[in-house]
Amino acid sequence: MGDHKDALRKIITTLAVKNEEIQNFIDVLKQMLQNVENQLSACTKALESSEELLETANQTLQGAENHDFNQAAKQIKDSVTMAPAFRLSFKAKVSDNMSHLMVDFAQERQILQSLKFLPVPSAPEIDIAESLVADNCVTLVWRMPDEDSKIDHYVLEYRKTNFEGPPRVKEDQPWMVIEGIKQTEYTLSGLKFDMKYINFRAKACNKAVAGEFSEPVTLETPAFMFHLDANTSHQNLKVEDLSVEWDAMGGKVQDIKAREKDGKGRTASPVNSPARCVQSPKRMPTARGGRDRFTAESYTVLGDTLIDSGDHYWEVRYDRDSKAFAVGVAYRTLGKFDQLGKTPSSWCIHLNNWLQVSFTAKHNNKSKILDVSVPDVVGIYCNFHEGFLSFYNAKTKQLLHTFRARFAQPVLPAFMVWCGSFHVYSGLQVPSAVKCLQKRNSATSSSNASLS
Repeated sequence: MGDHKDALRKIITTLAVKNEEIQNFIDVLKQMLQNVENQLSACTKALESSEELLETANQTLQGAENHDFNQAAKQIKDSVTMAPAFRLSFKAKVSDNMSHLMVDFAQERQILQSLKFLPVPSAPEIDIAESLVADNCVTLVWRMPDEDSKIDHYVLEYRKTNFEGPPRVKEDQPWMVIEGIKQTEYTLSGLKFDMKYINFRAKACNKAVAGEFSEPVTLETPAFMFHLDANTSHQNLKVEDLSVEWDAMGGKVQDIKAREKDGKGRTASPVNSPARCVQSPKRMPTARGGRDRFTAESYTVLGDTLIDSGDHYWEVRYDRDSKAFAVGVAYRTLGKFDQLGKTPSSWCIHLNNWLQVSFTAKHNNKSKILDVSVPDVVGIYCNFHEGFLSFYNAKTKQLLHTFRARFAQPVLPAFMVWCGSFHVYSGLQVPSAVKCLQKRNSATSSSNASLS
């Protein structure tokens, strides 16, 4: 294909040069033609003048006497030599036969005839039935309507959206492009599903041209997306998006501000406490005001999205140097002085690094020591209707503990940290490994009654 392109470029260059030469020669011919027309006009006038002189000379010759002949002949001579005909050059100036402009394109014609131009590829067809959404990955599968062995690669484009059905013309999210795909399938991995749907479209390309995009499709990407509700957080907790850090001076600073404001010793909301996030569809106005946030030794913060159906999964990474850390779920009615796991309205696993190290499961002020290695990242799985609350090693998917509970009301993700920090990962789908392990271990998992 490259040799054909070079041959075409040479032909185009040759034609361009010849076109310029012909145009220049046409200009020269036009100028010559104008000169010839001028000469023709001058010759015509000279001929007329010569005919008059010739007639005058003949008459003079016939009628002149001997003594007048010399004078008459001299006059005729002077008139003839001054005539325009004797000052003209009658040599034609247009003598070129244009043979040098004849070009033989036989070789180029053969090259052109031997070229086989690649057709535009057809638009692929995305197979929704074969496509898969799982483990925060999307595997997209497509096929070509016609067999085409000349296809070099495919281009896939996708964008997140909150709308099901055909993609909308006006979308805030731009198309993301993946090029150079050699197969008729591709897996997008490590996605954060902060929107419920993703639009996809694909096109085929050969070495010459790209085809049209396929009909776009929309796939649902169910995942549990939430943020932390800073309005619930203890004053010693500094909440920034999905990160929390314990600040020993947080409560004292706020107490001073509260006293300056109303002269009372009760706590007030931090100045920069509102959660900076997009509201979740299930986010409900919290009953906790600035004076009703967690306080005393309940260094707690809740998520902003209720769990009232289905199964959900999220993860949390905590600072291993934290003096105490807990993660689980709780009712919205959890009291502001209540600590996670010490009331009937909260379930959690708790790590204690103060004085002596312990790793326990807690509920209703009962605890069970967990004889497992403490992971760096904890995965939390909650199946609301079946009453499962399971904790996993997020990396190895080892089951740490499972609560069996009959949730009397919706629950919220709940976190506690003292002298430490943690970061939450939401927008995650329930991992396939967790689903399998949950089914396998559900019959033998621990229950509330086993806590002592």
